[in-house]
Order: sequence, then C-alpha cells, then structure tokens
Amino acid sequence: MKHLFSSLLATTATSLVIATAQDKPATPAEPTTATPVEIQPNWDDMIKHYNVPEWFQDGKIGVWTHWGVPSGIDENRPNDGSHYGRRMYGSVPGEQGGQKVMSETLAAFHMKRYGPPADFGYEKLVPEFKGENWDPEALVKFFKENGAHFVMPVATHHDNFDMYDSSHPWNAVDMGPKRDTIQEWKDAAHKHGLKFGVSTHLYWSPRFFATAREHQKPGSLASKLFNMEFDPKEYAKQDSWNEHWYARCWELIDKYDPDMFNNDAPYPSETSGKGLGVKLFSDFINRDLKENNGKQTTVLSFKNGRTDRRAFTYNCERGSADDIKPEPWMWATDLSGGWFYRATAKNRMTAPVMIGNAIDAISKNGSVMLNVALKGDGTLPGNQAAYITAFGDFLKINSEGIYKTRPWKTFGEGPIQMKEGRQGENNKPFSQADIRFTQRDGKLYAFVLGKPTKDILIKTLAKKEGALLEKEISTIELMGSEDKTTWKRSEDGLHIELPKNLPKPNSIGFKITLK
Repeated sequence: MKHLFSSLLATTATSLVIATAQDKPATPAEPTTATPVEIQPNWDDMIKHYNVPEWFQDGKIGVWTHWGVPSGIDENRPNDGSHYGRRMYGSVPGEQGGQKVMSETLAAFHMKRYGPPADFGYEKLVPEFKGENWDPEALVKFFKENGAHFVMPVATHHDNFDMYDSSHPWNAVDMGPKRDTIQEWKDAAHKHGLKFGVSTHLYWSPRFFATAREHQKPGSLASKLFNMEFDPKEYAKQDSWNEHWYARCWELIDKYDPDMFNNDAPYPSETSGKGLGVKLFSDFINRDLKENNGKQTTVLSFKNGRTDRRAFTYNCERGSADDIKPEPWMWATDLSGGWFYRATAKNRMTAPVMIGNAIDAISKNGSVMLNVALKGDGTLPGNQAAYITAFGDFLKINSEGIYKTRPWKTFGEGPIQMKEGRQGENNKPFSQADIRFTQRDGKLYAFVLGKPTKDILIKTLAKKEGALLEKEISTIELMGSEDKTTWKRSEDGLHIELPKNLPKPNSIGFKITLK
C-alpha cells in the first residue's frame, strides 16, 4: 500500500505539471517536497529524528501473537517459562532455585514423553507443529471486532525458527505448517484495515541452545537450527554473528514491509557489535522516510530501558508507568499465562484488572499490546478469547475516551500505585477510588477503574483556587447509558451520584463537557 500510495502521488503530480504546462510558459520545476533527511546510524541522530506516527498514538490497542514450534509440543507439559527448547536439555550452568528446578523438571518430562534429547532433540519437534486449523483472517477479524487497531505476530523466537519465507533453512514454509504465516498475517491485517507489525527475538538464540550442542553434529542441517557456528557465550562479540543477525532482520523488514518492528531481545552494541543494532534501526526508519516523502509512518520498539526513549518506542513488557511519560510507549502483557500456549498455564491477571491496567497505561501516554498464545493447530483458546471479548465489550461503550485521546494534566488518583518499569505489573483489583483521565477534542474523560457501589468522588476535579480543572463543567454523561447523571462540584471534589444502571464492564467512563 505504501508503494501504491507513492505511485498515485507521483501520477497525480505528473498530471498537474502537464496541465499547467499547457496554460503557461515552461518554467523550471520546483520540488514539491523537501529531500528526506537520512538518519545517521547513531543514537544522537535517532533521538533527533525519530517520531512516533499518529496511527500508533491514536489506535491505542494491538494484539501480539506468540505462535511457533513450542505451540505444537504436548500441551500438558510442565511450566517451561516459554523456553522449552532451552530447558528440555537440562539446567543451564549457573541456574539456581526455581529456574533450575523448572529446567530439571522439564528435562525429565521430555525424557519420559519423547525420549533422550540425543535421539529426540528440539529439531524433531518441528513436525509436531502443524497449524492445520489456523485461519488468520478469522482471527484478525475477531481482534478488530474487539477493538484492535494493529497486530504483531512473532516472526522468530529464541528457538531460531522463522515463521516466514526465509533464507534460513529452518522456516515455516519449508517445515511445520508449510505456510508463509507472516505474509498471511499481513494480508489479513490489511484486508481488515489494521496496521501490521513483526516481532523478532533472534538475538538470544546462540545462548538459548547452549546446552543442546553436545547432542548435535557440527555441519548438519540441525546445527543451523542450534546456531552452532557461533560461540554460545561470546557470540555478541563475534562480527560473524552480528552480521548474520543484521542480515536476517533486514530480510524480514525488506520482504514484509512492516508498519512496526519490535526487537524483543538485545541487539549488537556500538562497542562489540560494530553498531549494527542502531544501524538496523536507523535503516528501518530511513527506508520508511524515503518511501513516504520524509514522513515517518513506522514504529520501532524494543525493551532496552537504558536507551534514550526519544530514539524509539519503549516496550514496557509486563510492567507499568508511575506517571505520564513525555514519549509514547507500549504496555505489553500476556493473556495466556505463558506467552506460548500450555493448557495448564493460568493468567493471574483477571479481565477487569487487565482493562484497568490498559486504561492506566493510556492515561500515561501509552498504547496497549495484548499477547495471545495460539494452540499448535492455530486456534485461539477460549479463555484467552474471553479476555479479548471482555476488553471489546468495554471499548464498544467507551471508545471515544480511549482512541485518539491524549493524557490530561495528571493521569489520575487512587490508592493503587503502579510500579515504574518492566516486570511487576499490577494484578490487584482496582477500587472505585482509582480514577484515570484522558482528553480528546476539548472533552475530559474520567474512568472509574473499579465497579462503584456508592456515590463517586473525584478529588482531582475539586472546585477551588489553583484547581487543575480551571473551566466550569457543562455536562457529565456516563458512556453507555442514556440515564441522566446527577453531579455536584465542590471544594473537596466532583461528586457523582451512583448511577442506577451501570454498563456491564467493571470500569466505567464519564464524558465531561466543559464550558
């Protein structure tokens, strides 16, 4: 579509020049657009030129999908931390406590279920992943119906298996499902008007398979899956690995032209990796700028919290923000309880808490990415679908206070204090005292994150000298209800009488129109 749009622009511009030439004497043509800036491969230039496109800030809601070889393994396996391929060979040197127990338990399970890893290694699990009932169009349609504006499948996880038509021999076109899943996800996304992203986790893979190497034959096809040509400990300092990583990632970008590129792993550093990480990222943005007359339309995201967040979009995986952030960011969470599907996995976060956490992120300049873990056959488990549907029910009622909104002067108020940074996301139930704000088109939206059982008090909206809300309130409406809202604003806050008929979702939203 980007190429088509550029072609249409070029055709239109040519037609205008021809028409003008018929009416006026020929004059030197003036450039219609400025020459796109070329971002240099360094962080200072990325900070200077990276801009988050409005579609990401406006769309707010996306769905991430973890689906691959681990999805086809026995669904009743013990907890593997989504790292079956690493743990099935036993504990890694240095593992302690619960991590070591998890690896030892999984190794024992694999031995009993599949046999010794020397005879039945991870490579033998690839044919078990078939995707025989996978219907990407139906899934994307379901995501869209429940509020998603973008989708982001995993293209390569730590296990070094590409879910697309790759030059790497271990890929989903030649093995497993024997389908170009990334292209099919993209086609479905574009058919339903959603933006499309890809997520790669490739950089971990030489270390990921460190314990598998003793069971493999160097130079074999399987050795390519286990990255045996690279040092499992020092690979980050090997030019050959960093160049390999760059080439694999660039092939993914160049072939599938994603709207979002998420690097869910480390990347080559400036000191030991010839700066190939920032080179890939700047090349990705430069490619987009060149195609779109100097306007950035793509999103670059990753998890490195030490890098200046003006240079990329921060992926705050399973975490939260303690306040409004100056740059747009992404809250990513998992609905399955294990990233990759296991029948025994459980999500500790209830649907009402998930919705409250999402509103909290949006009130702080964030967008939301909900991961679903498909079964090996490609279907979405019912318990995960229920989370998506619950969020969809909320969004159908409260969408105008979510999409295209921006943070207000403060994110809100209430007893639950969100932790700053990755991990440690909130699993506690919200109360009616937990309030979050957004704003759009001159209107203020106040969300009560816990289901109210009595009259609501919003202290932040008190009417007094120095109040954050300087304007008078004209009307207040409960979104999803036609009943009149009774309210009063005083020095201790905005009092809203408990509505007689509450909408179905636990979290409710009020639209506040100002004079």
